[in-house]
Amino acid sequence: MSSTPDDGAAGAQHLPSREQVVGHGVAWSARWAGRLIVVAVGLVVLGLVVERVWSILLPVVLGLVVATLLEPPARLLHRRLRVPHGAASGLVVVAAILVVGLVITFLASTIVDQVAEVVTSAADGLDELARIVRGTGVDVSQSQLDTAIAAVQDRLQSSASSIASGVLVGVGAVTNTLVNLVLTLVLAFFFVKDGHRFVPWLAASAGPSAGPHVAEVLHRSWSALGHFVRTQALVGLIDAVLIGAGLAIVGVPLVLPLAVLTFVAAFAPIVGAITVGALAVLVALVSNGWVAALVVAGIVLLVQQLEGNVLLPFLQGRSLGLHAVVVLLAVVLGSTLFGVAGAFLSVPFVAVAAVLVRYLNEVVAARSAPAPSPASAAAEADAEADAEQASRG
Repeated sequence: MSSTPDDGAAGAQHLPSREQVVGHGVAWSARWAGRLIVVAVGLVVLGLVVERVWSILLPVVLGLVVATLLEPPARLLHRRLRVPHGAASGLVVVAAILVVGLVITFLASTIVDQVAEVVTSAADGLDELARIVRGTGVDVSQSQLDTAIAAVQDRLQSSASSIASGVLVGVGAVTNTLVNLVLTLVLAFFFVKDGHRFVPWLAASAGPSAGPHVAEVLHRSWSALGHFVRTQALVGLIDAVLIGAGLAIVGVPLVLPLAVLTFVAAFAPIVGAITVGALAVLVALVSNGWVAALVVAGIVLLVQQLEGNVLLPFLQGRSLGLHAVVVLLAVVLGSTLFGVAGAFLSVPFVAVAAVLVRYLNEVVAARSAPAPSPASAAAEADAEADAEQASRG
């Protein structure tokens, strides 16, 4: 039996009016806009607080990063050799200090002197590049080219000391002041020694309802942070060896500082690799000519492809799950706000934040009904229509 006009009118009476539908949409949008504004204000306040306490927060974060490297050998000593936690932590910290001290002793003086040479060679390479560009007949005015080259050269020259100190920071995994060095090592010792007690204490303090969630997030965050730091250190070492060997074969000077810069740059993914690769190409251009520069560019690109398509997927897998765009934006934002330290710590921070977001998504998915697929939703709607048609018939 076909539906009558009265049936259609009765069904329409149950539907909200157009004004009600639009008003509900506007109210929903306004509520979410207000929530997003509150979240944005909270992030701004958090950023201001971090800026105020950055001098204290930086050694804490660096201590955590160092602890992720020292915790596995300390745990091995405790479990296999039955060494107490305190003694195991002290042994690995002292061993790390000795290793870093030896590295700095053998490399620091040479690297600091040669980093300035790298900067000078890069500046000369920019002049050579400008000469090559002018010779190709590209439609670029002399003033524009000179302005761009001068700006980059000024930036390189003014950053020479910062680059040198940044190399020492990367090699020592600490900041460039003695106070922060000591504080970082002391904090790393206590993190390794008492870290296993911190999570249970914090979970108990959070209460029975939130405690398990806090413990799970902290365990996942610690695992992600440690995996990232260890993987990037290994990848940076492999990149430094391969690129250093390639530069030595080509005959490019300043191989050692460029290799060390390559290792340090691994902790600032994408941006660091591009920067150090460009420096190596400029040094090759001014010292060995444009053919060698092209060969060095090919070596750098080959190593970066090996890193992105083989090393990182194999060593890191999908544990971080961060898109390249997210990594790039994180490094740029971190370096803009907090300089060199921000560039190196931005990706670990985003990785930990991603762990929190994924866990919240898991909790929401577990507590909510699964969304129906389009096919099942259409089938359910057809079934309801058929049932309504049968009841009317």
